[in-house]
Amino acid sequence: MSTAAGEKSSGGGSVKTPADFLKSIRGRPVVVKLNSGVDYRGILACLDGYMNIAMEQTEEYVNGQLKNKYGDAFIRGNNVLYISTTKKSSPEVSGNST
Repeated sequence: MSTAAGEKSSGGGSVKTPADFLKSIRGRPVVVKLNSGVDYRGILACLDGYMNIAMEQTEEYVNGQLKNKYGDAFIRGNNVLYISTTKKSSPEVSGNST
């Protein structure tokens, strides 16, 4: 299992880095969770090397409850716990628990 310097072997397929993931989700709906526990949901407009995030159609959720709608928002990177993509439909959102 010898690989060249800088290459990663995952047993098949292409290797994705966190940077590849972040580039691929630009323009898509995301959830940004802050260290404080607050969630921001919206469209990822752009981000930089410091993980500063610009979002559009942004909604702020505290303890799962919608608190504010901001439209455009900027989040400083050192406050970000994680970024995840959102699914178009979720059983929790639609009320189906099958």
